[in-house]
Amino acid sequence: MSWELRLLGCWQLRGGGSAQDVGIRQQRLIAALALLGPRTRGYLAGILWPHSGEPQAASSLRATVFRISHQLPGLLAEDRDPLCLSDEVRVDAHALRDAAQGALTGTEPLPGLAELLGYAELLPGWYEDWLLYEQERFRQLRMAALEAHAARLLGEGRHQAAIAAALHAAAIEPLDESAQALLIRGQVSAGNEAGAYRTYEDFRKRLAQEMGLEPSDRLTQLLPAGPPGRRRLPPGPEQPA
Repeated sequence: MSWELRLLGCWQLRGGGSAQDVGIRQQRLIAALALLGPRTRGYLAGILWPHSGEPQAASSLRATVFRISHQLPGLLAEDRDPLCLSDEVRVDAHALRDAAQGALTGTEPLPGLAELLGYAELLPGWYEDWLLYEQERFRQLRMAALEAHAARLLGEGRHQAAIAAALHAAAIEPLDESAQALLIRGQVSAGNEAGAYRTYEDFRKRLAQEMGLEPSDRLTQLLPAGPPGRRRLPPGPEQPA
Protein backbone atom coordinates (compact mmCIF):
# COMPACT_ATOMS: atom_id res chain seq x y z
CA MET A 1 0.00 0.00 0.00
CA SER A 2 1.20 3.51 -0.77
CA TRP A 3 1.09 6.11 2.00
CA GLU A 4 0.78 9.88 1.93
CA LEU A 5 1.86 11.78 5.04
CA ARG A 6 0.90 15.41 5.45
CA LEU A 7 2.88 17.55 7.90
CA LEU A 8 2.26 21.01 6.42
CA GLY A 9 -0.66 22.82 7.95
CA CYS A 10 -1.75 19.75 9.93
CA TRP A 11 -0.92 16.10 10.55
CA GLN A 12 -2.71 13.61 8.31
CA LEU A 13 -1.94 10.13 7.03
CA ARG A 14 -3.67 8.59 4.05
CA GLY A 15 -3.27 5.00 2.97
CA GLY A 16 -4.85 3.55 -0.16
CA GLY A 17 -6.63 6.87 -0.68
CA SER A 18 -8.33 6.88 2.75
CA ALA A 19 -7.53 8.98 5.82
CA GLN A 20 -6.24 6.87 8.71
CA ASP A 21 -7.19 7.24 12.37
CA VAL A 22 -3.87 7.41 14.21
CA GLY A 23 -3.22 7.92 17.92
CA ILE A 24 -1.13 10.84 19.12
CA ARG A 25 1.83 8.69 20.22
CA GLN A 26 1.96 7.05 16.83
CA GLN A 27 1.65 10.45 15.14
CA ARG A 28 4.63 11.76 17.08
CA LEU A 29 6.84 8.81 16.15
CA ILE A 30 5.81 8.89 12.49
CA ALA A 31 6.46 12.65 12.31
CA ALA A 32 9.88 12.24 13.92
CA LEU A 33 10.91 9.56 11.44
CA ALA A 34 9.62 11.63 8.52
CA LEU A 35 11.55 14.74 9.55
CA LEU A 36 14.67 13.27 11.11
CA GLY A 37 15.13 10.20 8.97
CA PRO A 38 16.32 6.83 10.31
CA ARG A 39 17.12 6.97 14.03
CA THR A 40 18.08 4.45 16.68
CA ARG A 41 15.43 3.32 19.12
CA GLY A 42 17.35 4.83 22.02
CA TYR A 43 17.48 8.23 20.35
CA LEU A 44 13.76 8.20 19.51
CA ALA A 45 12.77 7.11 22.99
CA GLY A 46 14.84 9.94 24.44
CA ILE A 47 13.37 12.75 22.32
CA LEU A 48 9.77 11.55 22.36
CA TRP A 49 9.62 10.77 26.08
CA PRO A 50 12.25 13.13 27.50
CA HIS A 51 10.72 13.27 30.96
CA SER A 52 10.49 9.50 31.42
CA GLY A 53 13.21 7.28 32.72
CA GLU A 54 15.15 5.28 30.13
CA PRO A 55 13.34 1.95 30.77
CA GLN A 56 9.90 3.60 30.65
CA ALA A 57 10.74 5.56 27.52
CA ALA A 58 12.00 2.39 25.81
CA SER A 59 8.81 0.56 26.82
CA SER A 60 6.65 3.40 25.45
CA LEU A 61 8.53 3.28 22.16
CA ARG A 62 8.14 -0.51 21.85
CA ALA A 63 4.38 -0.21 22.44
CA THR A 64 4.10 2.59 19.88
CA VAL A 65 6.05 0.66 17.24
CA PHE A 66 3.87 -2.39 17.91
CA ARG A 67 0.67 -0.39 17.35
CA ILE A 68 1.96 1.14 14.13
CA SER A 69 3.11 -2.22 12.80
CA HIS A 70 -0.29 -3.81 13.44
CA GLN A 71 -2.62 -0.92 12.65
CA LEU A 72 -0.65 0.50 9.71
CA PRO A 73 1.19 -2.47 8.18
CA GLY A 74 3.87 -1.50 5.72
CA LEU A 75 4.31 2.06 7.03
CA LEU A 76 7.54 1.22 8.85
CA ALA A 77 10.41 -0.51 7.11
CA GLU A 78 10.45 -4.12 8.26
CA ASP A 79 13.07 -5.35 10.74
CA ARG A 80 15.09 -2.17 10.61
CA ASP A 81 17.27 -0.74 13.32
CA PRO A 82 17.59 2.18 13.18
CA LEU A 83 13.86 2.67 12.68
CA CYS A 84 12.68 4.34 9.50
CA LEU A 85 9.60 4.81 7.36
CA SER A 86 8.99 2.62 4.34
CA ASP A 87 10.09 3.88 0.94
CA GLU A 88 6.39 3.81 0.01
CA VAL A 89 5.63 6.80 2.24
CA ARG A 90 5.37 10.13 0.42
CA VAL A 91 5.80 13.17 2.68
CA ASP A 92 4.56 16.60 1.62
CA ALA A 93 7.31 18.38 3.58
CA HIS A 94 9.94 16.47 1.60
CA ALA A 95 8.42 17.53 -1.72
CA LEU A 96 8.22 21.18 -0.73
CA ARG A 97 11.74 21.09 0.71
CA ASP A 98 13.01 19.83 -2.64
CA ALA A 99 11.07 22.58 -4.46
CA ALA A 100 12.53 25.19 -2.11
CA GLN A 101 16.04 23.88 -2.71
CA GLY A 102 15.31 24.09 -6.42
CA ALA A 103 14.39 27.77 -6.06
CA LEU A 104 17.71 28.38 -4.32
CA THR A 105 19.69 26.69 -7.07
CA GLY A 106 17.76 28.33 -9.91
CA THR A 107 15.87 25.36 -11.32
CA GLU A 108 12.46 25.85 -12.92
CA PRO A 109 10.01 26.54 -10.08
CA LEU A 110 6.80 24.64 -9.45
CA PRO A 111 3.58 26.41 -10.50
CA GLY A 112 2.25 28.39 -7.55
CA LEU A 113 5.52 27.99 -5.62
CA ALA A 114 5.18 31.31 -3.77
CA GLU A 115 1.79 30.39 -2.32
CA LEU A 116 2.94 26.89 -1.43
CA LEU A 117 5.93 28.27 0.46
CA GLY A 118 3.95 31.10 1.99
CA TYR A 119 1.41 28.89 3.73
CA ALA A 120 3.47 25.75 4.37
CA GLU A 121 3.80 25.91 8.15
CA LEU A 122 5.29 22.75 9.60
CA LEU A 123 3.00 21.07 12.15
CA PRO A 124 1.49 24.26 13.58
CA GLY A 125 0.38 23.89 17.18
CA TRP A 126 2.98 21.22 17.94
CA TYR A 127 5.49 22.31 20.60
CA GLU A 128 7.68 19.25 20.99
CA ASP A 129 11.21 20.20 22.02
CA TRP A 130 12.76 18.11 19.24
CA LEU A 131 10.44 19.71 16.67
CA LEU A 132 11.16 23.37 17.42
CA TYR A 133 14.50 23.26 15.62
CA GLU A 134 12.96 21.53 12.61
CA GLN A 135 10.17 24.12 12.45
CA GLU A 136 12.67 26.99 12.55
CA ARG A 137 14.92 25.38 9.97
CA PHE A 138 11.95 24.85 7.65
CA ARG A 139 10.81 28.45 8.19
CA GLN A 140 14.26 29.75 7.26
CA LEU A 141 14.30 27.57 4.14
CA ARG A 142 10.89 28.92 3.10
CA MET A 143 12.12 32.49 3.61
CA ALA A 144 15.30 31.96 1.59
CA ALA A 145 13.42 30.23 -1.23
CA LEU A 146 10.77 32.94 -1.41
CA GLU A 147 13.40 35.65 -1.57
CA ALA A 148 15.35 33.79 -4.26
CA HIS A 149 12.12 33.24 -6.18
CA ALA A 150 11.19 36.93 -5.90
CA ALA A 151 14.63 38.00 -7.09
CA ARG A 152 14.36 35.66 -10.07
CA LEU A 153 10.94 37.02 -10.99
CA LEU A 154 12.25 40.58 -10.77
CA GLY A 155 15.07 39.66 -13.11
CA GLU A 156 12.49 38.29 -15.57
CA GLY A 157 10.45 41.49 -15.39
CA ARG A 158 7.50 39.75 -13.71
CA HIS A 159 6.98 42.49 -11.18
CA GLN A 160 3.56 41.58 -9.80
CA ALA A 161 4.56 37.94 -9.25
CA ALA A 162 7.76 39.14 -7.56
CA ILE A 163 5.73 41.41 -5.27
CA ALA A 164 3.49 38.48 -4.32
CA ALA A 165 6.50 36.30 -3.46
CA ALA A 166 8.12 39.09 -1.44
CA LEU A 167 4.86 39.67 0.45
CA HIS A 168 4.80 36.00 1.45
CA ALA A 169 8.39 36.28 2.69
CA ALA A 170 7.58 39.45 4.64
CA ALA A 171 4.56 37.78 6.22
CA ILE A 172 6.76 34.96 7.54
CA GLU A 173 9.26 37.41 9.04
CA PRO A 174 8.02 41.03 9.10
CA LEU A 175 11.36 42.37 10.40
CA ASP A 176 13.46 40.81 7.66
CA GLU A 177 14.88 43.73 5.69
CA SER A 178 15.86 41.68 2.65
CA ALA A 179 12.20 40.72 2.07
CA GLN A 180 11.19 44.38 2.40
CA ALA A 181 13.91 45.35 -0.09
CA LEU A 182 12.57 42.90 -2.66
CA LEU A 183 9.03 44.17 -2.08
CA ILE A 184 10.08 47.80 -2.56
CA ARG A 185 12.10 46.94 -5.67
CA GLY A 186 9.08 45.19 -7.12
CA GLN A 187 6.75 48.08 -6.37
CA VAL A 188 9.14 50.65 -7.84
CA SER A 189 9.67 48.52 -10.96
CA ALA A 190 5.89 48.16 -11.35
CA GLY A 191 5.50 51.94 -11.21
CA ASN A 192 3.89 51.93 -7.77
CA GLU A 193 6.12 54.45 -6.02
CA ALA A 194 3.40 55.36 -3.51
CA GLY A 195 3.15 51.71 -2.52
CA ALA A 196 6.95 51.56 -2.12
CA TYR A 197 6.88 54.53 0.25
CA ARG A 198 4.05 52.98 2.26
CA THR A 199 5.99 49.72 2.53
CA TYR A 200 9.04 51.62 3.72
CA GLU A 201 7.10 53.65 6.29
CA ASP A 202 5.25 50.62 7.67
CA PHE A 203 8.53 48.74 8.02
CA ARG A 204 10.30 51.74 9.59
CA LYS A 205 7.59 52.14 12.24
CA ARG A 206 7.50 48.42 13.06
CA LEU A 207 11.28 48.24 13.28
CA ALA A 208 11.40 51.26 15.60
CA GLN A 209 8.60 49.97 17.83
CA GLU A 210 9.84 46.40 18.17
CA MET A 211 13.61 46.76 17.90
CA GLY A 212 14.41 50.45 18.42
CA LEU A 213 16.21 50.48 15.07
CA GLU A 214 16.06 52.37 11.79
CA PRO A 215 16.15 50.83 8.29
CA SER A 216 19.57 50.60 6.72
CA ASP A 217 20.81 53.01 4.07
CA ARG A 218 20.63 50.11 1.62
CA LEU A 219 16.86 50.05 2.01
CA THR A 220 16.29 53.80 1.91
CA GLN A 221 18.35 54.09 -1.27
CA LEU A 222 15.83 51.88 -3.07
CA LEU A 223 13.24 54.66 -2.84
CA PRO A 224 13.18 56.73 -6.02
CA ALA A 225 13.63 60.09 -4.26
CA GLY A 226 15.13 59.05 -0.96
CA PRO A 227 13.37 58.36 2.33
CA PRO A 228 10.14 60.14 3.29
CA GLY A 229 10.82 63.65 4.56
CA ARG A 230 13.61 64.14 2.03
CA ARG A 231 11.70 63.55 -1.21
CA ARG A 232 12.47 65.69 -4.21
CA LEU A 233 9.48 67.81 -5.08
CA PRO A 234 8.83 69.08 -8.60
CA PRO A 235 9.86 72.71 -9.06
CA GLY A 236 7.03 75.16 -8.56
CA PRO A 237 6.31 78.30 -10.52
CA GLU A 238 8.88 80.99 -10.18
CA GLN A 239 8.05 83.52 -7.52
CA PRO A 240 8.20 87.18 -8.42
CA ALA A 241 11.26 88.94 -7.09
